[in-house]
Amino acid sequence: MRTITHIVVHCSATREGHALTPEALEAEHRRRGFRTTGYHYYIRRDGSVLSTRPLEQPGAHVRGYNRHSVGICYEGGLDAEGRAKDTRTPEQRSALRLLVCHLLKQFRNARVCGHRDLSPDLDGNGTVEPAEWAKQCPCFDVAREL
Repeated sequence: MRTITHIVVHCSATREGHALTPEALEAEHRRRGFRTTGYHYYIRRDGSVLSTRPLEQPGAHVRGYNRHSVGICYEGGLDAEGRAKDTRTPEQRSALRLLVCHLLKQFRNARVCGHRDLSPDLDGNGTVEPAEWAKQCPCFDVAREL
């Protein structure tokens, strides 16, 4: 098994009221040059958790961290106009919390964070601040909530 140092939460950048099936997610990732879905888990709006990539395989979800991380993506992340927004349903919130707890039992020392938290520290002060985020993903403060 790989050494896991990070559990990284993402959103699919799907607008409210629109679905992104696992098949469509995989097709999108294949178009981007990946062999399959880049995340290890995908959480649908109804709270169902799908395994989309074996944990033994590095993901393709955050440059520079894939080798030692687990990627989790929730369906959503944009409002109806396409702006970043935490659109998680109560079912997704519960499923995400349970999945992270399960993963932390297996990877006890892993840091749980959002994709945006792994943006470059542009000013070099040791903290990635909102002005430095390369993306808004996953559109909520993962460290505070999980």
